[in-house]
Amino acid sequence: MSAFLGIDVGTSGTKTLAVDERGKVLASATETYPCRFPRPLWSEQDPDDWWRAAVRSARKTVAGAGLKPADVRSIGLSGQMHGSVFLDRNDKVIRPAILWNDQRTAAECAEIERRAGGRAKLIKMVANPALTGFTAPKILWLRNREPRHFDALRKVLLPKDEIRRRLTGEYATDVSDASGTLLLDVALRRWSKKLLAALELDADLLAACYESEDVTGRLTPQAAKLLGLTTDCLVVGGAGDCAAGAVGGGIVAQGILSASIGTSGVMFVHSDEVKIDPLGRVHTFCHAVRGRWHMMGVTLSAGGSLQWFRNALCRADVLAAKRANRDVYDLLTEEAAATPVGAEGLFFLPYLSGERTPHADPDARGCFVGLTSAHTRGHMVRAIMEGVAYSLRDSLAIFEQLDVPVRRIRATGGGSRSPLWRQIQADVFGRKVAAISTEEGSAYGAALLAAVGAGAFTNVEEACRAVIREVDRTSVNRKTKSYYDRAFPVYQQLYRSLKDDFKSIAAL
Repeated sequence: MSAFLGIDVGTSGTKTLAVDERGKVLASATETYPCRFPRPLWSEQDPDDWWRAAVRSARKTVAGAGLKPADVRSIGLSGQMHGSVFLDRNDKVIRPAILWNDQRTAAECAEIERRAGGRAKLIKMVANPALTGFTAPKILWLRNREPRHFDALRKVLLPKDEIRRRLTGEYATDVSDASGTLLLDVALRRWSKKLLAALELDADLLAACYESEDVTGRLTPQAAKLLGLTTDCLVVGGAGDCAAGAVGGGIVAQGILSASIGTSGVMFVHSDEVKIDPLGRVHTFCHAVRGRWHMMGVTLSAGGSLQWFRNALCRADVLAAKRANRDVYDLLTEEAAATPVGAEGLFFLPYLSGERTPHADPDARGCFVGLTSAHTRGHMVRAIMEGVAYSLRDSLAIFEQLDVPVRRIRATGGGSRSPLWRQIQADVFGRKVAAISTEEGSAYGAALLAAVGAGAFTNVEEACRAVIREVDRTSVNRKTKSYYDRAFPVYQQLYRSLKDDFKSIAAL
């Protein structure tokens, strides 16, 4: 038989998934690793942890699916976007990778805008403003703050592409992931010589750019031995986790939007042409579909907000749920479902890691507003779920302002598994929300890209049509929608009211 692997290098762990020629999932495995926070709002990981997790999860998946080495024809890669792996001339990692949710580069973002001739000119060059999570500011940070490391620098790779290098020996990336570096001419789908020159960065620092289903190499003998595969196994371009997740959700045609709640929250809409927000509130990136683009709004801490609440305030409940063989998230959701819509006036701003869309504010802070002695833990959980949905509606409102067609919404990510959270999304968005038949996320999208690259499907669109369908549609509760329509402007005003206070807090 023929099988295809998708390897997704996530923030909390790496997941490998195997599919057959029909897109059926054969097996999957996940290996976790830590994230380190050496200073407030800094976020780093060791690329060696990613590699060990990729090898272990791949071997477990192949064994779990009962595959022979020659059965695996190709591998697709996905991963957390924007992260920076700094390599020296001997391909040694110079320092820990700086991640997508790291906020240390505000000064470098200002430097990029200045060197580009202003924010408006920068957006014209690369379709996006300079944001702290992007890769380019991290490179400048290394030059400005760790010059010894910058002097040793010979290559900058994105997280999934560091795994590719170890698999194939090749320096390569794909256009969707490259879009998030801030160094890609998104309209032309190639590195921006103009911006690189303005930043005084050598283009040789960057990997070769491919479309997502293009073959970028084959497994080296060493990698094949480690994974238990053969050197005939192809490795395709793959995609950043958002674009790969969109492929896995069938968001590959005009008018379809995914509302994804994972660690971060992403509103992702397909576009057949380049559409750019001149104010830079949402991103325009190349899609994992050849010759197509997408627009994307990002909430940095979506499911991450609920995860924080669980980890910080529910440790005893986690242990109790484990003893009862239950998921603590199910228990918390039951408490939230028992509270009234609107959590009786309690709001939550999900800015635990700063915020990207629409504020692009690294100083923003998470907070509950409106707490009273009558509020319970269930109210707080419901407020978190509603606050995340409001933050996603911020992005939807921008798409509507830009006349981007949105005819169907699909809920994806871990949050899509919660009927309550799907209902909250439908009521906050004022639109029907559908779950999909296969909810395996970015690893599944990467596996489909691998199948396309190996010739199992003609193109990405054909693959998605063959294997993905909508199920379990959640309709809008008109009464609840009416409440959320009144509450949403209050949510928006809270950020405006607290914006200056956030900056004062950050300056303390």
